[in-house]
Amino acid sequence: MNVDTQAAAAPAAEPAPPARFDTLPLDAKLLRAVDDQGYATMTPIQAQAIPVVLSGRDVMGAAQTGTGKTAAFSIPLLQKMMRHENSSASPARHPVRALVLAPTRELADQVANNVKAYAKHTNLRAAVVFGGVDMKPQTAELKRGVEILIATPGRLLDHIEAKNCVLNQVEYVVLDEADRMLDIGFLPDLQRILSYLPKGNRQTLLFSATFSPEIKKLANSYLHDPVLVEVARANATASTVEQRFYSVTDDDKRHVIRRQLRQRELKQAIVFVNSKLGCARLARSFERDGLRTAALHGDKSQDERLKSLAAFKAGEVDLLVATDVAARGLDIADLPAVFNFDVPFHAEDYVHRIGRTGRAGASGVAITLVTRDDARQMAEIEKLIKKKIELEAPDGDDDRPRRPPRRRDEDDESPRAAVPAPRRDRKSTRLNSSHGY
Repeated sequence: MNVDTQAAAAPAAEPAPPARFDTLPLDAKLLRAVDDQGYATMTPIQAQAIPVVLSGRDVMGAAQTGTGKTAAFSIPLLQKMMRHENSSASPARHPVRALVLAPTRELADQVANNVKAYAKHTNLRAAVVFGGVDMKPQTAELKRGVEILIATPGRLLDHIEAKNCVLNQVEYVVLDEADRMLDIGFLPDLQRILSYLPKGNRQTLLFSATFSPEIKKLANSYLHDPVLVEVARANATASTVEQRFYSVTDDDKRHVIRRQLRQRELKQAIVFVNSKLGCARLARSFERDGLRTAALHGDKSQDERLKSLAAFKAGEVDLLVATDVAARGLDIADLPAVFNFDVPFHAEDYVHRIGRTGRAGASGVAITLVTRDDARQMAEIEKLIKKKIELEAPDGDDDRPRRPPRRRDEDDESPRAAVPAPRRDRKSTRLNSSHGY
């Protein structure tokens, strides 16, 4: 596979001002919708990708989360489909022409909301299908005809097998968060779905925050002579996010988060954990601590998950305790902080977790709580982000309630040697397995 790299402009003494949307060859209806959203200038990924997509080339897009990549593919695809726009009520006049595949319900729903916002002044129809909810309303919408279909792979296959949608007129395919789709085992589903599509002149766009060998192999199979659009070093973390790593014990974690919330005067935060059971338990513990808390994990129904997200976005919830089901696709404006209660199993998930804060140029903090059992994962994160990680002791007094000293029973005849409490060095230490975190 030959990949053209979108070259950056040569450095100049005065940086060029951000490119404006109204300089693009876009239909007035789309420009009006963009203006309705409050956008005038493009982000770097939009400025690079939109002209390439409009030209008809396949794209491999490497962009951190929160960089505006949804608009980078949805706006030019809507422009290319304007030639099919019509006001007919006949479903036959509204076949699926663009298919967007996303790994999670949350990301699919968010992409659909964005696409509908950009298409609202046109007669182009958009729909989203994902699992965890009744298929019947989705089926009714598909039967009415839609030009842009956003879907998770599993639910789309359900609809294909039920003959609720036909994909023989698809001209454009977007694989969003492709690395995550491979991580959670969607490759066979992707291959099945793509086999239903016409083999002719199809334009394919692949977006991924990380470019593993598996992603490059996928691109080699389904993209033709793509242009690589890259606005940040692959697998980089956003420069707007302050990253801190605290050396703790498992028993320390909850009170460290409470202390950081208080000391930093954080109004809201997402707390990431590795398991559904741990998510539910931690959320209940924070509730007992007096924090308004919601849990978000895969065992929650879609309705429960949407209600939790809505409450968090409305400021009715202080902490959103979540598994990695929420690490992709959540777009929460001005989220000040992310906590990694558990170090993620996969280094790539670290990048995506902390990408929930520091979005669209805003600042944020990401705090990771590290125990001595996390050495392997931390080494992988350090290797991925290509930065030396400094472990620190959390600042501040310990505000946990203390248990009274335990009295030893008089009939306990076995002497016990006093074990001195381990000293915690306040200096930062270089990440190294010899330090025994």
